[in-house]
Amino acid sequence: MTQPLKLLLIVPHPDDEVYGAAGTLMDFLEEGHSCGLVTLTRGEAGRTLGLCDSPEELARMRAAELRACLDEIGLTRHEQHTFPDKYLQDEPLEALVEVAREAMTRLRPETVLTFPPNGSNGHPDHVTTHRAVKAAWDRLPPAGRPRLWYYASPTPPEREDLRAAWLAPTLRRDVTRHVTRKLRAIGCHRSQALSTVDFMRKFPERITEETFYEVGE
Repeated sequence: MTQPLKLLLIVPHPDDEVYGAAGTLMDFLEEGHSCGLVTLTRGEAGRTLGLCDSPEELARMRAAELRACLDEIGLTRHEQHTFPDKYLQDEPLEALVEVAREAMTRLRPETVLTFPPNGSNGHPDHVTTHRAVKAAWDRLPPAGRPRLWYYASPTPPEREDLRAAWLAPTLRRDVTRHVTRKLRAIGCHRSQALSTVDFMRKFPERITEETFYEVGE
């Protein structure tokens, strides 16, 4: 039987792993723990910045970018799914729930990390991923259930509809010592450079401090 994971991320897109959790992953991996990542889509509907001409080409590019990012982080446990990017809400929710439930059961993580109810920025794929992971977590026996963390910004969202479902952080991790590697890992997602600029403009403090909300029992 494989070693249980310290932390398992379940997110929809390549790059969702890096902005808010790369330093935490580096911490745990350096301590000798195993960590894992489940990515639900290939990111084929993302920005291209003129670097490619088709969704399939973008998906291949983003796969290479993600591999480079995970190499920088030091994460080797990655499972890639092919649900349609931008259209997760149109998929049967039960299929997504089963992916999350199976991963939690098989990999036995101490903690699972995903998006909060408002998806952080309201992206439908983020919101749908939250719904699926939370439903899968709820179905696990309480005695063997992992801790559940959400990405959590200390700054309330500007949009009123997102602010109503905002969850303030309950956990803060100083990852300053990893800042150079984290920035290199972020930079691996070259095709999504505008997302990087947006994140750094809005949340520069989250480069050196990663913040999460822990779901109570």
